[in-house]
Amino acid sequence: MADPRPDGRPQQERAQRRSPDEQGGQQKQEKQEKQEKQEKQEKEKEGKRRVSPSAAVVYEAVRAEGEAELARPTSALAWSGIAAGLSMGFSLVAQGLLQSKLPDAAWTTLLIRVGYSVGFLIVILGRQQLFTENTLTPIIPYLAARVRGGAEGVTIPNILRLWATVLAANLLGAFVFAVVVARTDVFSEIVKQSFDRVATDAQAVGPGANFLRAIFAGWLIALMVWLLPVARGSRITVIVMITYLVGLADLTHVVAGAVEVFYLPFRTEARLVDGVLRYLAPALAGNVLGGVTLTAALNHAQVVSGERSDA
Repeated sequence: MADPRPDGRPQQERAQRRSPDEQGGQQKQEKQEKQEKQEKQEKEKEGKRRVSPSAAVVYEAVRAEGEAELARPTSALAWSGIAAGLSMGFSLVAQGLLQSKLPDAAWTTLLIRVGYSVGFLIVILGRQQLFTENTLTPIIPYLAARVRGGAEGVTIPNILRLWATVLAANLLGAFVFAVVVARTDVFSEIVKQSFDRVATDAQAVGPGANFLRAIFAGWLIALMVWLLPVARGSRITVIVMITYLVGLADLTHVVAGAVEVFYLPFRTEARLVDGVLRYLAPALAGNVLGGVTLTAALNHAQVVSGERSDA
């Protein structure tokens, strides 16, 4: 077919008759356009990498972790839970050591509470089982299964198995640590006196206040677990920031507090039953309430509502 342009020559013929300079210029332009397109694609990929993952991505990461935890055998959960209970004792040790070395002034509390984060750092970075973390991770897959359909092993009895195993193991580890610290000469008497003061101060309020403080502590710890999948290289910062806030505000954590509750009767006239009723029981109830309702349920609701609106 003839080219409808005025010169009447076929387009292919004109292309063949172009000068080498014209052909070289066109190739150069095409190469430049291709390069610009590649640079644009690379910038778009870099932009996507820099954008924080959506709540749905975090939700799926927590859900997958929760399903993996629910699938673990009871013995594995128990041994990991004992390790976590022992590790949490270092929160008391770190605070006591700092207090024994610092002057008796109002501002020293700001530094002493840094030690509260030590036990959490060991537990979380060491992938040990801590009860308050599990107020979020197994609940998310359970709530997801109710909306999307059942998942194998994601049942209330299995969640209760995980909770009971981890809590009992945490408390056992905390008790062993407390006995060793209180009854042996691992630490000097001066340092033990600092432990006494830290443990006594932590139990200075009644069960009602402890319950309310425990709700906030459970909320913050579960929120920390929600943040960790997107923390990437800032995991330590997130852990220290959240747990330091829990310690500085004297919020109530059932496992960290258990070390102090078990420690005091071996060193003072405090009674274990009083510590359990005034501190551990309210702490347990508040931690569960804060972790399950204020973090797991609310974050589940925001993701599921987004999925329904997109559908």
